[in-house]
Parts: sequence; structure tokens; C-alpha cells
Amino acid sequence: MQASRGTLVVVILTLLAINVFVWQTVLAQHSNTLRVSILNIGQGDSILVQGPTGIQMLIDGGPDHSVLRELPREMGFLDRSLNLIVETHPDKDHIAGLAYVLDQYSVSYFMSPGIPDDTQTAAEVNDAVAHEPGLQAFTARRGMRIHLGGGAYADVLYPDRDVSKLPTNEGSTVMHIVYGKTSFMMTGDLPSDKEEYLVGLDSADSELKSDVLKAGHHGSKNSSSDAWLAAVHPSIVAISAGKGNKYGHPNPDAIARIKNEGAQIATTIDSGTLDFISDGSVIREKTER
Repeated sequence: MQASRGTLVVVILTLLAINVFVWQTVLAQHSNTLRVSILNIGQGDSILVQGPTGIQMLIDGGPDHSVLRELPREMGFLDRSLNLIVETHPDKDHIAGLAYVLDQYSVSYFMSPGIPDDTQTAAEVNDAVAHEPGLQAFTARRGMRIHLGGGAYADVLYPDRDVSKLPTNEGSTVMHIVYGKTSFMMTGDLPSDKEEYLVGLDSADSELKSDVLKAGHHGSKNSSSDAWLAAVHPSIVAISAGKGNKYGHPNPDAIARIKNEGAQIATTIDSGTLDFISDGSVIREKTER
């Protein structure tokens, strides 16, 4: 009798757990909010964008398989599909995790800046892209708009040309994500000279302003220039970097420039995954820790 009760308890707990997972997935897909999550994947970048109607875009995959730990926490444990993966540039700390994601998730589209790379990591990602059933790959170019559902969208601001012969960081895909009155700027590892190039292109002074800026190159001293920060004028600058990383990211000079602009700083080092949730009017921030 005691064994039967124990078995019954296990069955009930299992059913409850399944129910929670199902509803977590359903609610994540139909929340009428835009959710931008800077994932806690160590020294690298991986950003999950979930649109108001459930469209999901993953920007980069981090340096290893850590992304597989973080995605279910944001998407729900039963959700195993992504609408779009964006490779900002083919550096290992941005793309190594994408091979794992393509192995575990069904992916419809793959966008990259078109920078060739002869590393083993890039070869593994390219092979995974080539063998993903039904996946369509295309090259990022300025002027493209990715619709994220419910009126939310992501505009590609850069590259605006063939960047195949540029150093990888200089060809980083830059995207401006907009939902209602709120917006986010995603920059890959774009260095300061290219940031200022984009400032020069923005003669109308409209497409750069963003509430949240994902700092370029993990808060490197060679990104987040004064001119760029003034043009974007963010309220919050999010920095993705690993604790105790050998590069010294985020750099004190970059931190000083960000503070001088008057923006708050949020880092994955201090807070784990950074979740920014927009209802189209305001953005609220939720941290892992």
C-alpha cells in the first residue's frame, strides 16, 4: 500500500511538472511583449529575442554549449524551434554554440554578414547550417527588415556592403530592434571607427536612438565611443562578458564613457542573464540574480 501511494505521488508530480513546462511554453509564445535576453554564457555573446506573437530570433550562440543550458530557461523546455539565427561575425566566442543549437533545435533561417573564416569552429557551424533540413541562409545587408510579430521588427543597419575581406569584428552585423516606442541596439563586436561610420550615415538622427544598447565587443576599450553613445543615447547599456576573463572586459575606459553618457550599466558578470521586457511603451528589466 505504501509503495502504491509513493508511485501515485511520483505520477502526480510528473504530470504537474509537464503541465508547468507546457504552460511556460504557451505563455512565452503569446505574451504580447517583446523579450530581449542577454544570455549568461560566459565570455561571449548570445542574445535571444522573442517577439510579441512568439517569433524567436537568436543572435549569436556564445563560446560553447552553455547556450543549451540557457535557452530552455527562456523559451520553455518543450520548445525546440527557432525562426531565425543571426551570426554577427564568425569569432568563436560568438558562434561556437551555434553548432550545438542547430543540432538540438529546428531552425528556419540563418543570417550572417558573409565573412569567410577558415577555423574549425566556423567549419562546424557552416556544416551544421548546410545540413539543417529546410533551412534558408542569406547575407545580412543594410535595409533589410525582420518582422518579429505584433508590430515589432529588427532593422539591419550594417553591413552596408561586401565585408568579406574585412577583419571579422569590422564586419559585425548591427541590428536595431523596435517595438512601439521602445528599442534595442545590437552591435556584435563592432569597433569604434565603424560605430562612428554609422553615426555619419544616420543624418536624420532617428534610427540609432535606443533605450537599451548591447555594448560592442563585451565592453572593450575599442568600442562604445563617445560619438556612438551620444547618438544612441541609451538609458541602459548591457554588457555580456565572463567573470575574470583574460581580456579585462569590460574595460574601465569604456565604463567611464558609458557613465559619462548617463546610462545605467548591467552586466552578465554581476547579474547573470539580463531579461528586458517591453510592452511597447516601457521596458522593465529582470535579472537572473
